[in-house]
Amino acid sequence: MPQEIIARLVDIENKNICPVRLIFSAGIIQSIEAITYTDETSLPFLTPGFIDAHVHIESSMLVPSEFARLAVVHGTVGTVSDPHEIANVCGMAGVEYMLENAKTVPFKFNFGAPSCVPATIFETAGAEITVDDIEDLLKRDEIKYLTEMMNFPGVLFDDEVVLAKIAVAKALEKPIDGHAPGLMGKDAEKYIQAGISTDHECFTYEEALDKLQRGMKILIREGSAAKNFEALIPLLNDYPSEIMFCSDDKHPDSLVEGHIDQICQRAVEKGVDIYNVLQAACINPIKHYKLVIGLLNIGDPADFILLNNLADFEVIATYINGEKVAEKGKSFISSPKAKNINNFSCEEKNVNEFAIKAIGEELTPVIGAIEGQLITHKLMLKVPVKDGNLQVDLENDVLKIAVVNRYHQAKIATSFIKNFGLKEGAIASSVAHDSHNIVVIGVDDESICQAVNALINSKGGISCVSKTNQMVLALPVAGLMSTEDGYEVAKKYTGIDLMAKQLGATLQSPFMTLSFMALLVIPSLKLSDLGLFDGDQFKFIN
Repeated sequence: MPQEIIARLVDIENKNICPVRLIFSAGIIQSIEAITYTDETSLPFLTPGFIDAHVHIESSMLVPSEFARLAVVHGTVGTVSDPHEIANVCGMAGVEYMLENAKTVPFKFNFGAPSCVPATIFETAGAEITVDDIEDLLKRDEIKYLTEMMNFPGVLFDDEVVLAKIAVAKALEKPIDGHAPGLMGKDAEKYIQAGISTDHECFTYEEALDKLQRGMKILIREGSAAKNFEALIPLLNDYPSEIMFCSDDKHPDSLVEGHIDQICQRAVEKGVDIYNVLQAACINPIKHYKLVIGLLNIGDPADFILLNNLADFEVIATYINGEKVAEKGKSFISSPKAKNINNFSCEEKNVNEFAIKAIGEELTPVIGAIEGQLITHKLMLKVPVKDGNLQVDLENDVLKIAVVNRYHQAKIATSFIKNFGLKEGAIASSVAHDSHNIVVIGVDDESICQAVNALINSKGGISCVSKTNQMVLALPVAGLMSTEDGYEVAKKYTGIDLMAKQLGATLQSPFMTLSFMALLVIPSLKLSDLGLFDGDQFKFIN
């Protein structure tokens, strides 16, 4: 039976707003007729739905079906989703898991073929995605693109495997996503000329402008840890067709609060033209990735949202394929119970395995965490010594960090990190990009060991321990996601996040920042399960 919507249509491309009668049936828009309406101001605004142009669903700690339940409340109708987190743990079986679970809900996930699994040869992952695997995936209509090419040194130095993956995507005419933090000038030019069309890792205006001028599209990212909006949003009015919005990695508590709608709100507050804002949020991802998502044209899928206004972007209702999936803050998506898939095979650790022997050097390399960024500083600091072992320095906020191989028994990698703020206990996570071993930060070896063993016993999750308390959020799906109700997971996450902050953690999102301290493809200093890694030189350091 045909359905009717009367609203103020926001014609983004023609920069016009007028009352219309929209008719849709069987999930397809049948007609859009301009009408005269006595009191236009009483009508809601009608726009295409929001698209997250680059996101790892796994970082929400929710399986796709639960992610969708939360996202539609904020007007999101689709995502461009990179499943390389679960692929690093479970390989092709992990990608298939995401595809199958996504089909259980009315939401437009658009997955890509993971380009870098494992991300580097300098860490231990649980699986590998080969060139043949990528070709198998990209031949499928449901796989829309080759995901972020994080191995930018491989592109610059003509690595045969990297170039073979790019060649497959080109031959099948699928877009190729980029990942090249800090890359500019001739290096950026070679990276782009290889066929890579986007980047979501720019952290300065100058870097993004350099890449835009060389023909690359830029994604403005506001996630739970990495926040580049303030630096990059001035570019949108000058490059409205070349910019998209994304979250990249968003924890469940912040997904409950908002999604792409929040970025739109902030952009309008900054004085960006409303049509340019909506073009970045709604149109550009669909055109770039050739997504089967409606743009409010006759014959399109009936994917759209109704907004109370174009300032705070309060979502009245969200429609996908003509089905009302959310209204006034309530999600109508009900998802079936999801199954588990995992790869977790290590035994409990002993406290003495986390000791760091002093070897004579006066200065020790220390990771310098940065609020709101994935990049880190490379610091050289004097670290206290006691009984022949290097110690934490609480007075100067220098804590111990360790990475524990979760796939088999192995020696623990240990180092030091500054700017987390903990004064007691430890926090740990098996969400540790991109290989997802266990990463832990703490003030003493006993707390560190306890936090790690809590995750080994739960086969993955996040943990926080103090002298008197222990909290664990179990993530049994690949050690990355929960199958529980998304809102309940968000509440549990809020609780454990609060505990970490009560122990002194000063970062806005300590667990999200923690999860990136083993990500070697982001400079400058990171720790893998194999040792301390210099991301600028792309090699281990002593």
